[in-house]
Amino acid sequence: MDFQLSDDQRALRSGMRDLLGAVFDRDRMRAAVERGGALDRALWRELGAAGFFALRLPEEDGGVGLGLPEAVLLFEEAGRALLPGPLVATHLAAGRVKGAAEGAAVVTAADGDRPVAHLAEADAVLAGSGPLDGEALRAFVAAARPVRSMDPLTPLHLPPPEPVVGGPGRVAFAPGRVAGPVVSGPDPVTRPAVSAPERAPAYAGRLRYEAALLSAAEQLGSAARTTEMAVQHARERQQFGAPIGSFQAVKHICADMLARTEPARAAVYAAAVTGDPLEIAAAELLADEAAVRNARDCLQIHGGMGFTWEADVHLHLKRAWLRAATGLTEAEAEEELAAGLGAAPPRSGSSAAYGPGRSQAGGGA
Repeated sequence: MDFQLSDDQRALRSGMRDLLGAVFDRDRMRAAVERGGALDRALWRELGAAGFFALRLPEEDGGVGLGLPEAVLLFEEAGRALLPGPLVATHLAAGRVKGAAEGAAVVTAADGDRPVAHLAEADAVLAGSGPLDGEALRAFVAAARPVRSMDPLTPLHLPPPEPVVGGPGRVAFAPGRVAGPVVSGPDPVTRPAVSAPERAPAYAGRLRYEAALLSAAEQLGSAARTTEMAVQHARERQQFGAPIGSFQAVKHICADMLARTEPARAAVYAAAVTGDPLEIAAAELLADEAAVRNARDCLQIHGGMGFTWEADVHLHLKRAWLRAATGLTEAEAEEELAAGLGAAPPRSGSSAAYGPGRSQAGGGA
């Protein structure tokens, strides 16, 4: 099986990179930071017109008719560019929520009791009971509480814990008793008390793993971008009359960054081809680690400059932290893998195939 990208896939990735370079360059990204992460509706419609959200819809339904491997390539580019907004939720809502495929609607997701991104600007919310819109959405938004986000490009709201009727035959949520700290930013955030009903996740079944894979693709794009930023700075920054990239310690850091990025890339691409939940869980773990650790190493290579607001390094680190804490978390992915390993039959030739006390080489008992 050939896992190399086809010419069409390379053209798709290149086209998305060119598009984002034109409609969301660094100046526009910084403008988004200054306005607190508020979404640019014109940009959202541009993405819709380019087929970002309708990529996997059948052509007869107005989509592009491509698959999960192609979607992964687009989300990788979005991660590189730090593109803000509930991209995964809107992509998965295409064909389910009116206007999502065209970029006319912004769709976010309420995943259990976790903070909800871009809730105030959403036209619909994916929830365990189905998409919320209209009166149910307005009741949900009114009862939610804004909280401080670690990522300046991702405003967050804490969802209300107790269900109430929000419209004819619809369920929204109202404020309830809260207890227990949750770290979702620099300030503590509260989680619903144990007595409050626990809500279902936003995605179930296949969609849960697709959401995790698309998020992993964004993490992969961020990891690749911070690697490039670190190498570029190491080439340009002079110290003791030589580029700092000539020093062995800096070389090792850059090499480690690449050594995290490429296995994550292989895992994400392979999981997109197979769609296997265990491979998606493994890809999520590798991509989260690569995004977070690469951003930290990139910041270290930048030195004091990396800690400043003017540098972009901290934006990649904060976004990576936030993504890693949402969707399929590290603990959940590890549980998925552990359960899968326990259920998998032993492979021929492995030590497990010979049973306890037996030698793989065929020695005596």
